[in-house]
Amino acid sequence: MKTLITGITGRIGSQLAHKLVADGHDVRGLVWPHDPTVERLAGLPIELIEGSLTNADDVNRAVTGMEAVCHLGAAFQAGGPFTNDDYMEINVKGTFYMLEAALANAATLRHFFFASSDALYSKYLPGGIPEPIREDEFPLEPGGMYALTKLLGEDLCRGYLRSNGLPVTIFRFAMTLGGAEILNWPQFYASHYAKAYANKTSPAAKAVYAQLQAALADNPKTLIVARDENGRAYKKHIAYADDIVAGFPAALGKPQAVGGTFQLAAPEPFTWDVAVPYLAEKLGLPFIDVRLAEATPTFYEFDLSAGRNTLGYAPQFDIKRMIDAALA
Repeated sequence: MKTLITGITGRIGSQLAHKLVADGHDVRGLVWPHDPTVERLAGLPIELIEGSLTNADDVNRAVTGMEAVCHLGAAFQAGGPFTNDDYMEINVKGTFYMLEAALANAATLRHFFFASSDALYSKYLPGGIPEPIREDEFPLEPGGMYALTKLLGEDLCRGYLRSNGLPVTIFRFAMTLGGAEILNWPQFYASHYAKAYANKTSPAAKAVYAQLQAALADNPKTLIVARDENGRAYKKHIAYADDIVAGFPAALGKPQAVGGTFQLAAPEPFTWDVAVPYLAEKLGLPFIDVRLAEATPTFYEFDLSAGRNTLGYAPQFDIKRMIDAALA
């Protein structure tokens, strides 16, 4: 299938390009002129078109003749810095241009994917979130311009589906790590929490800070099993980049995927009391077990049943496999 990828030089876009080429698809990418990360695509038999999501003519050239579009390109928190105007121009107006171009090519277009984000959810609540987050039930409460513009992008896509029958599928990505990032993820390290507690003044918070400082004095790379005030280990649901990429071939060209919104993430969430001892063993580092007083815990997971049941989506990288892959 002739497939366009925007954001093709990004972590997920470049891996998706490799996957689609390996599966026999003809791939085209829209890239910034002189993008230094084009080297990630070296050796791939793909077509690259230079241009910008904020230029309608560039977008039209990129979309023309395509059978599928994977719209990953966006201004996001880890890039930039971006102004509010940038977020609106790239993420909202750029998505509008993409949808208009897709509509102009409706005769050949079989599938339009929009990459959204779990940033649409307010995931950090007092006491955590006891039930798995479902795409069709959990309230959408975006915070910040990135999340807000992703929600607007979703609404645009749903509007073009309703009004014009455009074959749209929305993917909400979990926080995604790749390469060695999981090994250095700050929230596994006591130093991350020490910074948060340095200026707290209550007796309980000072006791936590003293415990953290004592451990860091012995080894500044000490890891931490983070727990809430009741002793419950923190829980989080993230994704390895390979499992995000796997969502696209699982859905590509499938009629049952059209109109759906699907969360993409690891096969299961992880808890700190499982991940940290395993990481500590692999890295040869000490860890401590701490109840974090007066803190909003990290405690949530996603319900992936819609993707599994509708698309056959089968992510593979749980936290231990992520760590093993990073070490390799």
